[in-house]
Amino acid sequence: MPSNARARLRAPAAGRRNLLRGLAASPLLAAPMGRQALAQPFPSRPVTLIVPFPPGGATDSLFRALAQVASKDLGQPIQVVNRPGASGTMSPAMMAKTDKADGYTLAVLPASLYRLPHLQASNWDPTRDFSYVIGLTAYTYGVSVRADARWKTLAEVFSEARAKPGQISYGTTGTGTSGHIAAERMAKAANVKLNFVPFKGAAEWSAALLGGHIDLAVDPGWGALAQAGRIRVLATATPERVLPSVPTLRELGHDVVTVSMLGIGGPAGMDPAVVKTLHDAFLKAAKDDAFQRILRSENMVTIHLNPAAFTRYAIDKYESDRLAVKELGLLLK
Repeated sequence: MPSNARARLRAPAAGRRNLLRGLAASPLLAAPMGRQALAQPFPSRPVTLIVPFPPGGATDSLFRALAQVASKDLGQPIQVVNRPGASGTMSPAMMAKTDKADGYTLAVLPASLYRLPHLQASNWDPTRDFSYVIGLTAYTYGVSVRADARWKTLAEVFSEARAKPGQISYGTTGTGTSGHIAAERMAKAANVKLNFVPFKGAAEWSAALLGGHIDLAVDPGWGALAQAGRIRVLATATPERVLPSVPTLRELGHDVVTVSMLGIGGPAGMDPAVVKTLHDAFLKAAKDDAFQRILRSENMVTIHLNPAAFTRYAIDKYESDRLAVKELGLLLK
């Protein structure tokens, strides 16, 4: 092909390139591109924190206090919403599957999250579907009765339970929760049969216990009621005593210890920088007296797991709960 023909073929392409360069430099297009390039710092709008239990319980009060303090450090409100269901697993699982991993939607992650997939078919996996931000505390599980109950010791409860199999009832926050597992392990160790009654949260089982509708509660959230003299704690499922006058289940000859971590997480794939910002704000807020005061009232401990440690805890807990479910033969339909 003659050189002048090749030049004519190249000319239109060169002209198009010049046109595109000119358009890109025009104010009409350059302004939007410039705004996109300047990423907004996180957070630039309110953050939602889902509490997967009803309002009014210890968990709700605890994380509302935490959110209020952390909001000041983040410079944006943290809006707490209650979405109970499926023993505290429904709303975190839904968040993991449907919300963006941008840090603006988070959830309180209870320990039942690592157990439910072993009890029933689930479309989520706690080892893959969450970004673990921070572990903050652990529930203190106790075996409680009403203050005027006829039993003064756990041995008296078990003695009657052996004489009346299935007639002594206990309540806890949902099927497959740490309280349910602890109670069933306790009953198995004591060779008794108890009647399990599930509730949505501590506010519900405490009302049922105080109203005489159930005999026992095996759950956290008993601290304020015990301090007010409305219930009596017969034993705790802690490694060591949390109250000088209350023995642990292990001391009573039942090798049941329950450490049920509470923390905060979001959907999988969150930006590590966003995770760090949230982690640091929540860690600082956890040292505030408003948060610590509620921990003390519920005999709960301060724990700090950073994102890596919290992730490892979730993986280990998922496996240990698989073994516990298999040991007890539990299964949900």
